[in-house]
Amino acid sequence: MNVRRRHISGIAVTAAAALGLGTLSACSGDSAAAGNTDKFDVVASFYPMAFLAERIGGDHVNVSSLTEPGQEPHDLELSTKQRAQLEETDAALFLKGLQPAVDEAIGQSGVKTKIDAATLTSLEEHGAEAGGHDHEGEAAHEEEHAGEEHAGEEHAEEEHGHDHSHEAGGKDPHIWLDPVKYAEVAEGVGKAFEKADPDHAADYKKNTQALVKELGELNTKFETGLKDTDTKVFITTHAAFGYLAERYGLTEEAISGLSPESEPSAARVKELEKMAKADGVSTIFYETLVSDKTAKTVAQDSNLKTDVLDPLEGITDKSRGDDYFQVMEANLKALQTALGAK
Repeated sequence: MNVRRRHISGIAVTAAAALGLGTLSACSGDSAAAGNTDKFDVVASFYPMAFLAERIGGDHVNVSSLTEPGQEPHDLELSTKQRAQLEETDAALFLKGLQPAVDEAIGQSGVKTKIDAATLTSLEEHGAEAGGHDHEGEAAHEEEHAGEEHAGEEHAEEEHGHDHSHEAGGKDPHIWLDPVKYAEVAEGVGKAFEKADPDHAADYKKNTQALVKELGELNTKFETGLKDTDTKVFITTHAAFGYLAERYGLTEEAISGLSPESEPSAARVKELEKMAKADGVSTIFYETLVSDKTAKTVAQDSNLKTDVLDPLEGITDKSRGDDYFQVMEANLKALQTALGAK
């Protein structure tokens, strides 16, 4: 039911946008819609890519997103207008493996600068074989936990039979939820912009450095804020937080694997209840773009609280903040409360 409603609203928004752009094109030669402006035009696949493009590009770029606010990015289908826009733009910024329709459209398009964020950092599997990753520059406390956390994750994944595979050869694409990985992507995007639009290279470099610094500060806030907690385990409806968990020495348990709307089995709910008791888990997290029904059902049965942990796939009026940094800080507060941070 929810899936259908979400698709309809996405289609309605796209249709409205298309109508609006249609009227506009009569008097403006469709330049705003097609990305044919006098600025450096960037088409981004969804919010975390658009945010990077805007912050790095500043006044020199005209950024448009293929995913409307409030639209679930995984299910996106592109309109003919959007495909035409890809032919007109100067650059396309996307994350291969997250949105198959986007990967295909950008692959087939003649856009000169194609920037795949998945090539700018290392993607990992967060499934049955997710144990034993070595992160350079990880905090010492993380390394302490790594062995036990990964062993636990590995064991849990085998038992629960989650499917964490994504289109990118089984790799988890949710890299933007780890500020360190997101900063690596930002650096790569900055270099690509400098190369594609050399006239403004100095500004792109300066903006990238400022963004990377801010992401470094966010990483420190997470490190300090989650260092000393009563429990290291958190339960979510959507397995989006594998990188974040790994970065800060936590263990993510997802109710029903990757699909936030699939119903968990009775056995899985029982298992989560047992685990919640054993690990001192107080809260089940759900996300903003989908229904909280599953989380509330499991929480009620287990006598637990519910709260939002936002995978930041889009900003809507339900988001706890207006941009990436505000929502990530809200996520940190929610985790601190749920994990019993000192």
